[in-house]
Amino acid sequence: MKNKNDNLKTFLQVKNQTETSADLYFYGDIVSGWWGAWDDTDQYPENVKNFLDESKNKDLNIYVNSGGGSVFAGMAIYNMLKRHVGNKTVYVDGLAGSISSVIAMAGDKIVIPSNAYLMIHKPWCGTQGNANDLREQAEILDKIEEGILNVYQEKLKNGIDIETIKEMVDKETWLTGLEASNYFDVEVSNSVDAVATTSEYLDKFTEIPKQLIENKNEKEELLMELDLM
Repeated sequence: MKNKNDNLKTFLQVKNQTETSADLYFYGDIVSGWWGAWDDTDQYPENVKNFLDESKNKDLNIYVNSGGGSVFAGMAIYNMLKRHVGNKTVYVDGLAGSISSVIAMAGDKIVIPSNAYLMIHKPWCGTQGNANDLREQAEILDKIEEGILNVYQEKLKNGIDIETIKEMVDKETWLTGLEASNYFDVEVSNSVDAVATTSEYLDKFTEIPKQLIENKNEKEELLMELDLM
């Protein structure tokens, strides 16, 4: 019987690789390592590194439909993708939310359908301790947010101030592809059939568009029906 690590390696192997290009998918949550990958679609830095080692100097097609996950894992993936030698085109198939919105910014070209979403928000964490511990954690979160804003700033359209994006981050902002193009250097494509995501992180957000909630529920119901067959 294969262990969990073997299953992930099988599922996340390089897909549609040619002599000049390869496809990379972020269709689950972003986690720190294989031990945290509860679903075969979850991604983590080590796996991405292995993928890039097999795809040196190739152009990448990067497909994103993720509600986010670990900030540090996502930032590591972003930096690895930025270092990759080869043209990188990012396609947001449904949602690039939270830290997966940072990963999407690694693209030389970012394509978002008019009915797909980019979601940005303040980083959060679970913690415990005394008042000093909590103040220290708040300062750490502020530093993490600063790093995320630095990534967003590199992709801003001319005339957009980072303070505008910071305000949007403060209140958790969901942008359609068309809305995102008003702030970021992204290309808007025609709307497509929305791809639902069952990311566990979706339940933690407060401003989720109704369409995404409906798509998520429909997908969960279908999966339950399949389990019963």
